[in-house]
Amino acid sequence: MRVAVELVPRTLESLRTELEHLQKLTPRELSVNIPDLLRFPVRSWDGCAHLLPHQPRVIPHIRATDIDLEKPLELAPFLLEQGIGEILMVSGDPPPHSDHRIFPTSSVQAIRKFREELPEVRVYAALDPYRSSLRGELEYCEEKREAGAVGFFTQPFFDLRFMDVFFEMLERSSCADMEIFWGVTSVTSTPSRKYWESRNRAIFPKSFVPSLEWNRELAREALEWVRER
Repeated sequence: MRVAVELVPRTLESLRTELEHLQKLTPRELSVNIPDLLRFPVRSWDGCAHLLPHQPRVIPHIRATDIDLEKPLELAPFLLEQGIGEILMVSGDPPPHSDHRIFPTSSVQAIRKFREELPEVRVYAALDPYRSSLRGELEYCEEKREAGAVGFFTQPFFDLRFMDVFFEMLERSSCADMEIFWGVTSVTSTPSRKYWESRNRAIFPKSFVPSLEWNRELAREALEWVRER
C-alpha cells in the first residue's frame, strides 16, 4: 500500500521543513504530492524538483488549462531531466491574475497528450465524488482511463460509508484494476467545514466533530479500510 501526503508549496524553504518533519514522524516510505496553486510563487514541479534529493517519490499536480494542445508539452524536458516519473492531472481552478494565460484544454485531452508525447511519465487523474452524480463521475473516470490515466487521486472523503458506495461502483467498472489513492484531510473548524461544503460540495456525517481527535480517528479508520480491500 502506498501512502501519499500532500504538501502545500508556500515557499521552497517551507516545503523542505515540512518534509523533514514528516520524515521524522514515520519511518515508512511515503510519496509526496504537491498541488499547483497559482497564489503561491512556487509551481508544483519546481517544488518536486527541490525535494527530489531528499524524497525520491514526488508527484506534481499539473493543470490541464495550462496546456496548449497546439504545441509540444513545454514541461516534458524538465520532467525528464529531473527524473519526475509521475504526475497528477487536474482541471485547474481559474487563475487569480488575468495575466496568467489559460487554454480550453480538458483533463481528458491533457492526459491523452501526455500519453502520446511523454509515455515515460505515469499520469494519475482526479476523482471527485462530489462533482456530479456518482454515475456521471464514474463515466468520467472511464474516459480518463481510456485517455491514458493509470490511476486516481480522490477528493477527501469524510465518511467511510460513502467510500464504500464509490468503491463498489468502481469494482463494477472498467476502472476496477486501477491504482487509487483514497483521500482524507483534516477539517478542524466550522469555517473550514463550510468551505468544503460550499466550494467542494463535500458530505460530512452526522457524527462529524471539527476536532483533531475526530480527524485522527477518521484517518486511522480510512487506512484500515484500505488495508482490508
